[in-house]
Amino acid sequence: MNLVPLNFHEHASVRLRPHVPEIPHFVEITGGEFPAAAAICPIFFAKNPETGAFYAGALFGFKPGEVLFGGPEGAPPPYVPLDRQRTGFYVAGDEIAIDLDNSRFARSGSEGEELFDEDGEPSPALRQIQRMLGQLVRGKQETDAFIARLLELRLIEPVDISLRFDDGENLVLDGLYTISLDALRELDDDEVLKLFRSGHLQWIYLVAGSLTQVGRLAERRNRMLAGAL
Repeated sequence: MNLVPLNFHEHASVRLRPHVPEIPHFVEITGGEFPAAAAICPIFFAKNPETGAFYAGALFGFKPGEVLFGGPEGAPPPYVPLDRQRTGFYVAGDEIAIDLDNSRFARSGSEGEELFDEDGEPSPALRQIQRMLGQLVRGKQETDAFIARLLELRLIEPVDISLRFDDGENLVLDGLYTISLDALRELDDDEVLKLFRSGHLQWIYLVAGSLTQVGRLAERRNRMLAGAL
């Protein structure tokens, strides 16, 4: 990785190539992304292996290297997490940084879109990236606060998922957590009202409801194994 602060004087000639995001089988997402994610895949919580902190993620496949969505010729799935849209771009304090070693960037020639116009102002492509990064930063903060509240109310619980596929393979998904609706029902009315007014109650039901996508994802995997997709 060659991470450097983005500026016009040093990167006026850098262009942004067309980009088809690589989607891992489990991708961190923000609460604002829950509606789009829940429409196609299950949402779980997991622990960061380095810090032990919980984060929310969308499950696109049942094991590393497997993504069960996507159109023809490697097209991305219908929903692409913000964390994958920002590939090559990072937030460093109040600045944007880019990884010049990332294949998304072309340092010369006419391939791709410019990052700056002739006056040194952000191009439409870069303005879109700026908006997306701002959304990602705010969303991360809001999601961390949401998870902290869930932990405070003891609403997060581990979930055991064991699957058997038509080819005879058995898969067990470890280290995943969801929201306990039983624990939610035991909360005082005042606590539930606070969750509702903060918008967190909607997020709770989106996460809980997305568990139905596990079965649909398994069916899709069986169809892929049979060559039906």
